[in-house]
Amino acid sequence: MLIEPLNPLIVQNDGTLLLDVHTPQAEAAGLAIRPFAELEKAPEHIHTYRMSPLSLWNAASAGFAPHHILSVLHTYTRYEIPSGIEAGLVLTMARYGKIRLIAQGETLLLVSDDPAVLMEIHAAPGPAQYLSKTPQGLSLDPGHRGRVKGELIKLGWPVQDEAPLMPGEPLDIRLRTQSAAGLPFAPRPYQHEAALAFLGKAVPGSGYGVLVLPCGSGKTVVGMLVMALVKTNTLILTPNLTAVHQWIRELLDKTELSPGQIAEYSGDLKAVAPVTVATYQILTWRPDAGGDFPHLRLFQERSWGLVIYDEVQLLPAPVFRITAELQAVRRLGLTATLVREDGAEDAVFSLVGPKRYDVPWKDLERKGWIAPARCTEIRLDLPQFLKIPYACSASREKYRIASENPLKARIVQHVVDTHRDAQILVIGHYLEQLASLAKLLKAPLISGKTPQGERERIYRAFRKAEVRLILVSKVANYAVDLPDASVAIQVSGSFGSRQEEAQRLGRILRPKAQGDTRKSSRGKAFFYTLVSRNTVEERFAAHRQRFLVEQGYTYAIQEWAG
Repeated sequence: MLIEPLNPLIVQNDGTLLLDVHTPQAEAAGLAIRPFAELEKAPEHIHTYRMSPLSLWNAASAGFAPHHILSVLHTYTRYEIPSGIEAGLVLTMARYGKIRLIAQGETLLLVSDDPAVLMEIHAAPGPAQYLSKTPQGLSLDPGHRGRVKGELIKLGWPVQDEAPLMPGEPLDIRLRTQSAAGLPFAPRPYQHEAALAFLGKAVPGSGYGVLVLPCGSGKTVVGMLVMALVKTNTLILTPNLTAVHQWIRELLDKTELSPGQIAEYSGDLKAVAPVTVATYQILTWRPDAGGDFPHLRLFQERSWGLVIYDEVQLLPAPVFRITAELQAVRRLGLTATLVREDGAEDAVFSLVGPKRYDVPWKDLERKGWIAPARCTEIRLDLPQFLKIPYACSASREKYRIASENPLKARIVQHVVDTHRDAQILVIGHYLEQLASLAKLLKAPLISGKTPQGERERIYRAFRKAEVRLILVSKVANYAVDLPDASVAIQVSGSFGSRQEEAQRLGRILRPKAQGDTRKSSRGKAFFYTLVSRNTVEERFAAHRQRFLVEQGYTYAIQEWAG
């Protein structure tokens, strides 16, 4: 039944919410449903959100109740809400908080007002191995806190963790009002909102969770804001050595911490200080396949009060395992997208924490905080001499032949000539292809084989505009700060990785220096993807682009005939 034709929301039986963006209340409705529904697609006219168990448990963990969500739906719905939605909401959200984790002396207890729930948990083989019956509930060793939470979420029982967090060793961390370089520095409003959302107000268990912000939006600043609020020894984990150096550079530039209070723990240096920045790679290194991970001891080196997981969607399994033992420490996950190709988002929820804050990419673009991007897919034919080898190859080899299409070199040269005044990144997956292009373009190439010192030198020259064009392999997918890059040319990718597509676009989204990015075409970012026509590369490209299309970006298709 139609209730109000101008209302923006259509609620469907399966928990899908359709948002008509052309209605007067669309923006208000989008803000209202975001805490409890995940954005799935955001094309030009109708945005699709979904209320999943995980999104509803995220909402419950942030203090939202079913009646609040129903009130929002009733306020903005265009049609009568399906009868099963209310019951489904109440039942799903009631599962969060049904089981609480509390401290009792040196042990932890799982407690519930429903004895049948505790009996179900104790009978399940996963969590049962860590639990013992007591008159008050099910007891567990504090070292098993994360493991039990992980097992229970697999059973559909998210735990409301009310056991206290350890404060860690105190450290007076303050943000500057002027950077070390003498420039004014003030965190943006949404960065403050994200930091406060992580810490919570009166929400039980606040001080752990994930903040989702677009590439180029300043996630490092959010991390430093949290550090300044909690004022404790902090361990920062990053995806690569370049990110380690960027974190250290930002900490020295924007906080009052001294160089002696910050340490690098990596393959090159293994120092520990009140603020220590390490790579996931060093933590997951071991001398042989069956051996221990010796560097995981870093987690016990100091009384950390905060662990920051930069690019939390990349957490490797050994760090998940140690995180399961760190449940008494504040845990902050930072990411541009919680998309994991292995589908382990529920592990992030249970071990790092629920999503505490999420801001859509297009919202920040509209407000000028990230550069507006124009995405273009350029399709070209395979050369005649490769068509038979392609037809006779296995699927994986087909993808490589299509990706390394030699005719892509002419398009790269054309795009580079078109943007002759821009800072340009050529990004690819296959090193032979990149090396050939580097020779053609007479430009430096950064790959996994490039020594760290040489990488830093090239990045520094690019930031200073001494070099305007560089070629990068997948080592530059994550946590590389190149603020003046405005053009990216993707010549090949890691099959269908949506995560990689988002990160590569993110390399060019920082707002440009030429005034208001919303009004000046000079402030725009350009993202080109080169795809061999009528090959498997088309299918993989469509999958890669899906995440960005869901964020509201559109890909113009150009057919190359040259």
